[in-house]
Amino acid sequence: MAQWTSAVGSAQLARLLTSQQARPAGAGTRRPPAYRALADGIRLLVLEGRVPVAARLPAERELAVALSVSRTTVAAAYEALRGEGFLESRRGAGSWTAVPAGNPLPARGLEPLPPEAVGSMIDLGCAALPAPEPWLTRAVQGALEELPPYAHTHGDYPAGLPALRAALAERYTARGVPTMPEQIMVTTGAMGAIDAICHLFAGRGERIAVESPSYANILQLMREAGARLVPVAMAEGLRGWDLDRWRQVLRDAAPRLAYVVADFHNPTGALADEDQRRGLVDAARSAGTVLVVDETMSELRLDDLTMPRPACAFDPAGATVITVGSASKAFWAGMRIGWVRAAPDVIRSLVAARAYADLGTPVLEQLAVNWLLTTAGWQEAVDLRRAQARDNRDALVAAVCRELPGWEFDVPRGGLTLWVRTGGLSGSRLAEVGERVGVRVPSGPRFGVDGAFEGYVRLPFTVGGAVADEAAVRLAAAARLVETGAGGAVQGSYPFVA
Repeated sequence: MAQWTSAVGSAQLARLLTSQQARPAGAGTRRPPAYRALADGIRLLVLEGRVPVAARLPAERELAVALSVSRTTVAAAYEALRGEGFLESRRGAGSWTAVPAGNPLPARGLEPLPPEAVGSMIDLGCAALPAPEPWLTRAVQGALEELPPYAHTHGDYPAGLPALRAALAERYTARGVPTMPEQIMVTTGAMGAIDAICHLFAGRGERIAVESPSYANILQLMREAGARLVPVAMAEGLRGWDLDRWRQVLRDAAPRLAYVVADFHNPTGALADEDQRRGLVDAARSAGTVLVVDETMSELRLDDLTMPRPACAFDPAGATVITVGSASKAFWAGMRIGWVRAAPDVIRSLVAARAYADLGTPVLEQLAVNWLLTTAGWQEAVDLRRAQARDNRDALVAAVCRELPGWEFDVPRGGLTLWVRTGGLSGSRLAEVGERVGVRVPSGPRFGVDGAFEGYVRLPFTVGGAVADEAAVRLAAAARLVETGAGGAVQGSYPFVA
């Protein structure tokens, strides 16, 4: 019986390998044999999770044709991977990816660093900050005071607690978008919200248009739901969306859904202006596409600027835009409370479908968020979060400019992330070598479709002061190892790429 559970085609694998190309090797840089470069490239794709474990690889002859190399080169690469434990084979069943015994399975998203590694590793993988005390404690205490009446019920509220739905509706109304509680569903985080929306609107095989780059965990969620992702490039710098490209994609591809982050985009930090929001809503309406707008970063304005109106303000009929919000970035990731704002009939459909998923969101956490929203607690906590993120951003920007002057980025005016061009170095190899020198950083391809953004990494504003300085020092050390090939990473254009 075959041991593989999925398959990677030769054309797809060739594209992924091509995306790993870095800048041309300098004088004195070691260039590996072609088979070794191919083996290293496949190994790195497995370690990054971009080629899953137990995925069947193309036959030797098929991959050789796709890469324009000899079959001997592919055979030698496969043999090297088998010797290292990254490939298993059986006559008649082919070859499939594996990980050596004792190695952790590669993460396909951006999971938090395990607690046992915190002391030795600087974690720049997860864009989340510690809880803003004393507001977490006060919110939980307030929730406990309100809990007794709910404890006498069954505790299942598929649409969310009525009090919290009303509080969230009032916040949208205060932002200039009249909203009824019937237009709100409370979810278990923003991921739970988007998962529910995808299952309702986009069945397996449906097209979903996404920004390129976009949030890695959402892209992975959509892939695993069987969606066909259609990437749409962002405008250069921090200028938000390229509306001409969006209009063309919506017209030509006719995706069922489109997913965007309008406020301090993750990972680039871009802020879409009102004209872009109006234009994209109009284009989605014309194409019959449901536009899912993720507002999880909307509270994290770090500089003095006037925020644009929400995208749903340009959809008065409520038939085109579904808005997703969350307490995870503005308050604390451990507070797994998200929400959906949509037309009442969409909310009813989402609630009905939820009966087959998680039934509802924990009551105590909902009461805590409701306490924050109905007191001064939310604004006080957000102000604290903004000040902390602003200080961290400024410290990280200064440290990266000092230690890695060849790296390029635009400084966003809000959000939690810095999108950095790495001076021609492979982001995947920087991520791999970075863990060896004590800094965890996600590579650019995690935020793209089909291997895009190899020359980027994402740096979140989660550390400041001396820790930000040390993180930049370690990143610089990783960059030197990647550039020289001394860290086991291969520098230069690979001879097996056509």
